[in-house]
Amino acid sequence: MKLDPKMHSWMRAPETRAVLDALMKDGGEARFVGGVVRNALLGREISDIDIATPLTPDDVTKRLQAAGLGVVPTGIEHGTVTAISNGKPFEVTTLRRDVSTDGRRATVAFTKDWAEDAQRRDFTMNALYADADGEISDSVGGVKDLKAGRVRFVGDPATRIREDYLRILRLFRFHAWYGKGDLDSTGLRAAAAEKSGLAQLSGERIQKELLRLLEAESPVPVLRSMAASGILGEILPGDLNIVRLERLVAIDAGNFFTPDAVLRLAALLPGDVVTVRVVADRLKLSNADRERLIDLSTATERVVSYLSIREVRKLLYRLGTARFKDRTFLRWAEDSKASNYIQWRAMLAMADAWERPVFPLTGRKVMQAGVPEGPLVGRILDEVEDWWIDSDFTDDEFSLAERLKAVVQATAY
Repeated sequence: MKLDPKMHSWMRAPETRAVLDALMKDGGEARFVGGVVRNALLGREISDIDIATPLTPDDVTKRLQAAGLGVVPTGIEHGTVTAISNGKPFEVTTLRRDVSTDGRRATVAFTKDWAEDAQRRDFTMNALYADADGEISDSVGGVKDLKAGRVRFVGDPATRIREDYLRILRLFRFHAWYGKGDLDSTGLRAAAAEKSGLAQLSGERIQKELLRLLEAESPVPVLRSMAASGILGEILPGDLNIVRLERLVAIDAGNFFTPDAVLRLAALLPGDVVTVRVVADRLKLSNADRERLIDLSTATERVVSYLSIREVRKLLYRLGTARFKDRTFLRWAEDSKASNYIQWRAMLAMADAWERPVFPLTGRKVMQAGVPEGPLVGRILDEVEDWWIDSDFTDDEFSLAERLKAVVQATAY
């Protein structure tokens, strides 16, 4: 099998050629490796371009600098430097083999053997190489597995998992993105047997894999396998709501919505804030993602499919577009009545089109009405704003002035 450079613009791009030319000068070797080759063979989007080479990191650095390219020693102890070509990063890694591992990290030695480098990679579909002309090198049967949608460990699954327990989660994540049918049975048994090793992993590493899994087009079958094997319970506590997540995934698919990993996590988690806080801490979520999950778990607003337009506008003003849409998605996912589809979809459309009205009253106007500067001004503003919201954001200046006068008379004396 071969990749045709004419069909893949990233292979011909000047910045890509500049990196390859620098590494291949004077007999040097370099090949594309891993995800870029896998995705190119599948016709999927290419994001990061990784390159492997037998050259040592020092030689790689010298060659790149001699070619006028930027170099960042991002993982020099593991043989990785990042080449910067026309502002675009390329990860360049020296061929290597594992000397020792502890379930989280490895000590490596450099090698010039491409097959030896392939043997240390996690899955066969990630152990594929392509040279500058697109010729594929495959010593582990990765092309066959890729075509079959089979996510299979390179070598013995238990051995590979013990080298890095994150590979348990990667097995499920890769199957969600690239697999077909059932998970590889040998890999699944090994993952279930080694699941206690997940406790060694940092929250950040677990978070990255879990959120990427949740972004898949259809993550639910994989999550059910994780739950059945006891693996999901190792990383997420509580009575998980897989049914609600399944409905949210179906909503995304039916409306061509972009999957939102954090919202999907909210759908999966139990509704109690205590569990949500535990998960947020365990996964080391960002402050924004943490607050979003907590906000959803403590929401008390009445969001139903039959809200009136006026009620929707009121909630949008109180919550803002993003928070309103989050609540709407989750309530929709809890609604088993398919005939409510149009109403839910209309509510989301209203949110997308909504422009927040500006409350026309200011503190200065309140003081001009005879209220002295101080806390009372704020209380009167809040009172009039509540009335203005209930009136569906009226722009009638006379009505607003009359309401202000009434509130001032009722509260100022």
